[in-house]
Amino acid sequence: MMCSRSFLLLVPLGILCAVIVGAGQGNAPQVKREPFGRMPDGAAVDLFTLKNAGGIEIRAMAYGGIITSLRVPDRSGRFDDVVLGFDRLDDYLKDHPFFGAIIGRYGNRIAKGQFTLDGRPYKLATNNGPNHLHGGNKGFDKVLWNAAAVPGKNAVTFTRTSPDGEEGYPGNLRVQVTYTLTDKNELIVDYRATTDQPTVVNLTQHSYFNLAGQGSGDILGHTLMLNADRYTPVDTTLIPTGERALVAGTPFDFRRPTAIGARIDQPDPQLKNGLGYDHNWVLNRSGGGLQLAARVIEPKSGRMMEIRTTEPGIQFYSGNFLDGKLTGKNKAQYKHRTGFCLETQHFPDSPNHPSFPSTTLRPGSEYRTTTVFTFGVSK
Repeated sequence: MMCSRSFLLLVPLGILCAVIVGAGQGNAPQVKREPFGRMPDGAAVDLFTLKNAGGIEIRAMAYGGIITSLRVPDRSGRFDDVVLGFDRLDDYLKDHPFFGAIIGRYGNRIAKGQFTLDGRPYKLATNNGPNHLHGGNKGFDKVLWNAAAVPGKNAVTFTRTSPDGEEGYPGNLRVQVTYTLTDKNELIVDYRATTDQPTVVNLTQHSYFNLAGQGSGDILGHTLMLNADRYTPVDTTLIPTGERALVAGTPFDFRRPTAIGARIDQPDPQLKNGLGYDHNWVLNRSGGGLQLAARVIEPKSGRMMEIRTTEPGIQFYSGNFLDGKLTGKNKAQYKHRTGFCLETQHFPDSPNHPSFPSTTLRPGSEYRTTTVFTFGVSK
């Protein structure tokens, strides 16, 4: 249950707006926009800063829609940055595990980089062992988005058109992602897309969180609740088997708040496949609209994050492939399991599993999903 002291935050995926001091007194919100560097071809990359009346501050850039910083207070009112990332654009242009980015066209994995739609086969890049991951070699995380503040709102919208054939996907896909930060401390992320040919689409956001702050060690002591009775087991290449297995009696049961590290090293075949948690949970839903998906609390700081979504699934990844080779902000070393991801989504490999919720988008229809991140403190 949300504490009465909680402060909410709506943080849009990818770009961040800064609220001017005084916005809480009725002034129109304004977006702070400043240079963050240049792409190798000389294109300018802007950084957007958003700050609400409670002092929560988010920074994001047009490249990849990447959230580079998210500063929230602990129970004592001390602010710290709770997302992994870098201080410079140059580091984001190098290889890294999708820190903070908008993911598309298809978040998560597609088996063997192939699927069939309306009887026609499509071949995608295999950039994750034998499989396709997060949109391919140059997914939405590695492109420069158009970005603009939403007039009169504390919000920013990222837009781009993914051309027909980009990374092997059919259709010209017009994408819009809007982030809104309110004084209720909620981050609202709205995704929209339309296409001129049948295609598949599954957008998500890939921030790595550590609610203890930068350089605070692993995330194993965070307590996690996932509102899910079932999850989708995977094979050794992390592709769903098609089953929706019950979590009861397994290390995947987070229906009651449980420390992430409590069972992560148990001799479970699924944990072995993922080297920890790297699985999709089937969210408990009753009807449409936003519904509770997850809640995370870092006990020492008291920082709390709650997630509500319109999506049917959420991928919980416990940072198993972080290995200490990346040095991030303030010289923080990102070692094994020093960050976690909670990616709201349709299920992995859905184009190859007719029993899964469909990710097919057709001309004349609109892809639209919403996820809300709420930040607060527990007693």
